[in-house]
Amino acid sequence: MKIVSLCPSNTELVEALGLTESLIAVDDYSDFPESVQNLTKLGPDLSINIDLVESLQPDLVLSSLSVPGMEKNIEELDRRGIPHTIFNPQSIADIKEDLLTLGKLTGVEDHARKVCQDIEDVLTECKRISAQLTETPSIYWEWWPNPIFTPGSVNWLTEISELAGATNVFRDVELASVQTDWNDVCNRKPDHICLAWVGVQISRVNPAVVKKRPGSSELDAVRENRIHILEEELYCRPSPRLIKGLIRLGKLLHPDAYNHLESPF
Repeated sequence: MKIVSLCPSNTELVEALGLTESLIAVDDYSDFPESVQNLTKLGPDLSINIDLVESLQPDLVLSSLSVPGMEKNIEELDRRGIPHTIFNPQSIADIKEDLLTLGKLTGVEDHARKVCQDIEDVLTECKRISAQLTETPSIYWEWWPNPIFTPGSVNWLTEISELAGATNVFRDVELASVQTDWNDVCNRKPDHICLAWVGVQISRVNPAVVKKRPGSSELDAVRENRIHILEEELYCRPSPRLIKGLIRLGKLLHPDAYNHLESPF
């Protein structure tokens, strides 16, 4: 098959199923595995060159609704009759369903079930560990610094927080992504601050941005230097690599309890 991926998380689904050699083109932000850097690039995920996609005559285009604005890609694929499937995961369970769907579409359903079982094995162990912890610190996740965006309850990072023995301070907001302000964050008094700015390389994430905000010095997370710069590709993309991020977070917060775990991805 000739497969085209329009966003990084879809490219990573393809990799997890061992189908990377079937990829013929990807969006500009897809960077894993490294080999996809050599493929035809289609532009940013919000501004895909659909003319180029059509000229490649793919057997399957993997589109997405994971970021607002991607709808126009799908509308154009529909209009031109280009074969595609749409993923819109909000949870780890959704990611597993997407893997199974992709496995069926590409003839590797057995392998997809194996990957899903690998994910489930890690989740089961993390649930066992987290249930035995006596302390569950709170986390403020920052996806974007200005304006501030953070994940709400309808998001995999709330789930990952709990599996890593913590709680998302915005778990009470019934949204996938919450636009808020720093005063709201301060009122929630997070024990840890995790910065994973979408699309920003880890070397360019500056914790000083947080420390300069009014009221920051009153937060224990700031005073005790519990501001963590995390790889956005392990926390912001709905793919199996979230499992690697989950394990890293568990080891960061509860090293003794999670230290034996290794990621299958």
